[in-house]
This record gives sequence, structure tokens and C-alpha cells, in this order.
Amino acid sequence: MRFFCTAGPVRSQDHYCLPPLTRLALSEVLVLIDQQQYFALHAPRQTGKTTCLLALMEHLNRAGKYHALYCNVELAQAACEDVQRGMRAIFGEMASRARDFLNDPFLFDHQRTLFEQFGPDGVLNAAITEWSKASAKPIVLLIDEIDALVGDVLISVLRQLRAGYDKRPRHFPQSIILCGVRDVRDYRMHSAQEQAIITGGSAFNIKAESLRLENFQRREILLMQAFLQRIVNSGGRVEREYGLGRKRTDLLVIWPYKGLLQKTVIELKILRDSRQKTVAEGLEQTRNYMDLCATDEGHLLIFDRDANKTWSEKVFRRTESCRSATITIWGM
Repeated sequence: MRFFCTAGPVRSQDHYCLPPLTRLALSEVLVLIDQQQYFALHAPRQTGKTTCLLALMEHLNRAGKYHALYCNVELAQAACEDVQRGMRAIFGEMASRARDFLNDPFLFDHQRTLFEQFGPDGVLNAAITEWSKASAKPIVLLIDEIDALVGDVLISVLRQLRAGYDKRPRHFPQSIILCGVRDVRDYRMHSAQEQAIITGGSAFNIKAESLRLENFQRREILLMQAFLQRIVNSGGRVEREYGLGRKRTDLLVIWPYKGLLQKTVIELKILRDSRQKTVAEGLEQTRNYMDLCATDEGHLLIFDRDANKTWSEKVFRRTESCRSATITIWGM
């Protein structure tokens, strides 16, 4: 299936758009949430992290099982090491978003009381605890731009979230997703209060998983699709499967030739673990889809992102047989 921002033939000014939730390994994310996991979601800038989180919040709330809230904490970056300023900014943003987007005024109505009672080093933990107790559904908290926070503000946020982990899901969020450019466990923060370097792992040592947005492979697919579309513009088309996690192919090229409809399957994979394993899995997936499409032509593209390898090690071309079919493998 193809998704475009603009209709009509693909030109240089056209842009491909992905449905936001296809950027996530959605089935995996939902499993982690159901299992009451706290985890990190990270990817480079300008890869659609915020759009994905907003779509995930909408998806969860529409399903009706959870009470999900997206919150961007970047506005607290200006507080630097001032935990009180930072916490007021974060708490205020969270309370406003819950009121405006979820029609839930609980946090907004209790801001002053909670801050006065628990202070900046405990207000986030206390607020989320009381909100979870008052909510009819388990809460899922999506915290964006977590790595925009600085020093003691970030340390305080992570420690307050960690302190409530054992109270979930009745007295603390069912699941918390921390989203940023880097994995929270890789952070190294200087604490002015403790005069020490604190790592993300020690500040947030919950057994958490880390996921990356499927940005690299999706970007490569779009570039390849745009390239191929120009070739088949004389009457053919390029279709793309978008069911992440279902082991479907990425591209299907269809074009008329001598009165017949020609089809070519193109599978794109990122090299993980070993080349042998990646190729074996890719061949099987490519062959399966060739069977479904009733075609005997298939190509498997392997992207190797290892910066320590030379181009001569990454770039190759060969053919291999897979269940009576010959598939061309391209390394790049």
C-alpha cells in the first residue's frame, strides 16, 4: 500500500507519508504496556517520535482499556539545575494536557495542594500516585523529550518515577514510556546537589526495555520506492506493505510488459546479528511473498550499518536458491 501527502504522480516535490503507528513495532509496544513495563523509545531527531506518541495515545484511549496521556517536558529545559522551577513546569504541563486533551481536571485542580505538601522532590511521584488512584482505568504516561532535561531536574524526574514503580498499576501508571533521542540508560548527568556524575541506569534502574523507532529501514524503503516509481511511471506502480512485525515484504513492483502484468518482490532488511542469519530470514520472507504474488522474480536488499566495515565488505551481489526459486541478494 502507498501513502502520499499529495495526490497524483510522484514528483520531486512530493512526499511520502507513513501512518504514524506503522513507525512503531505496535504489537510489541502494546505487549510491553499490557505487561506493566516501563521502557524507553528513542530515535534521531526529525524521525517522527512526537507524531508516533500522539498517535499511540489516541489509539490507547480509543481502545478504552487505558487512560493514556502524552506530555512534552521540553519546556522545563530552561530550568537547568533548578528542580523547583523544573517540576513546576513539568507538573503544570502534565496537568494542563490531562485537562485539555483527556477532559480530566484532577491534576489541574490539585496542583497547588500537592506541590505545597510534597515539594519539588516528591510532587511528581505524589501527583501520579493520587491521579492513578482516582482514575477508573490504568494510566499510561507517554513522556516526550525526556533528554531535553538537564542535571538535577532530570535526575529528580527519573528517581520519582522509579520510586513509584512497585505501586503500579493501581497506585501508579500501568506503563511509562520515556521518549528522546538517546536511550535513558546511556545518560550521564552531573548533579550539582550531589557533586557527582549520575548515570541514567542508576537513576532509573527499573528493568526496562528499550525500543527504537523503525526510522532507518522505513526511510530506506521510501527512498527506494521513490526511485522505483520514476522507473515505472510509464504505466507501472510500486506497492508497499506496512504491517510491521508480520514478516511481510516491503516493496512490490508491478508493470505491464508485452500485454502481461510483471511482478517483482523486493525485500529490504537491516543486517542484525549475522549476515548468514539475516540472509536466511530474508530469503524465506521474500519467497513466501513471491508465492502469494504468483511471481518468480525476487530481490533481497541487505543494509549493513556497521561503521567499522569497509564498503568492499558491505557491497556485494549474488543469487541464491530458495525453495526452487532464484533470488538476487544485494548487499549495501
